Amino acid sequence: MKEQFSLRTVRKKIILISKIAGIVLMISYLISTRLPLEEDVSFLLWIIFVILLTLMIDYLLGRFISNPISEICEMAHRAARLDFSRPCTIASKDEFGELADNLNKMSENLQDTLEKLEKANIRLEKDVQQERKLLGERKELADRISHEMKTPIGVIRAYAEGIQDETDELKRQKYCEIIISETERMGMLIETLLDLSALESGAVSLMPKRFDFVEFVETIAGRLLTDMPENDFELQYELPEHKVYVYTDKQRMEQVLDNLIVNAKKNVSPKGILRLSLIEQDNMLHFSVYNQGVSIPPEKLPKIWEKFYRDKSAKYKGSGLGLAIAAQILSMQDLEYGAENLSDGVRFFFSIPSIK
Repeated sequence: MKEQFSLRTVRKKIILISKIAGIVLMISYLISTRLPLEEDVSFLLWIIFVILLTLMIDYLLGRFISNPISEICEMAHRAARLDFSRPCTIASKDEFGELADNLNKMSENLQDTLEKLEKANIRLEKDVQQERKLLGERKELADRISHEMKTPIGVIRAYAEGIQDETDELKRQKYCEIIISETERMGMLIETLLDLSALESGAVSLMPKRFDFVEFVETIAGRLLTDMPENDFELQYELPEHKVYVYTDKQRMEQVLDNLIVNAKKNVSPKGILRLSLIEQDNMLHFSVYNQGVSIPPEKLPKIWEKFYRDKSAKYKGSGLGLAIAAQILSMQDLEYGAENLSDGVRFFFSIPSIK
């Protein structure tokens, strides 16, 4: 019952203001017609009251709607200029308050990312050759961040401005949801960029340990591929029936398998075959994941491991960082990896030494 009468949404606030205004308007008219005054005087008093009521409604709408929108737009403008000096101060318990919290979190993530990147740069400046390489990476990363942020920031700005002129409450609610979704997407992109940048700059190191790679693959494949109602493919797999141990960073190799398997899952054709293979040969484990579907043009095969590479003809959208992270982790261990076109699909693979 308490939730029904709470004012935690913009829609409820607007409805409440409109209902109160309507009731007050009717009551004031009835009272004015019964005052012991001349009809013209009563009507004039009622007109004055209506004007005051209109000003009061305008004030309330400004406080609950226009002012928060203006502050959100200003915050979006500052974010577009990478200015995070002032947080959004909206503290209401509605969609605007939630949006302000997400914008503030986004600003904090961006600011933390830039600060961490700067610290990493200072460490690398000790070597002249490394400094030159770092400056090039910084420029590329800044350009990439600027390019990647233009679209979500533009969406946030467009929908925030659209809320000001939109009278349909359902559309207003949808606009708020889109803005919140875009801020969350930006936060995830920043975290992934930071992780990849740390790997490339050497700011983080691998922590290898001994574990059973067969069980490891089974666990990850089970989590990503089995018992999923949306799966529309035939899963095939070939795994050793005994334990095979490796010595590597388990958490980072989980990132590699996640990205390769999810990539195959996204590209497998409807009712097609997705095949996992783990073969032991000459003290090596050869992992591969094949998806039946459209082949990759030969000239684009080397580019799929690059940051932000996206196939314009792909049926899904992604950050373009998953395969780049997988390639970086495998390269740090000098492991052989690659991708190749087969007759009716694509196979991604890598090899890792097995141990006793």
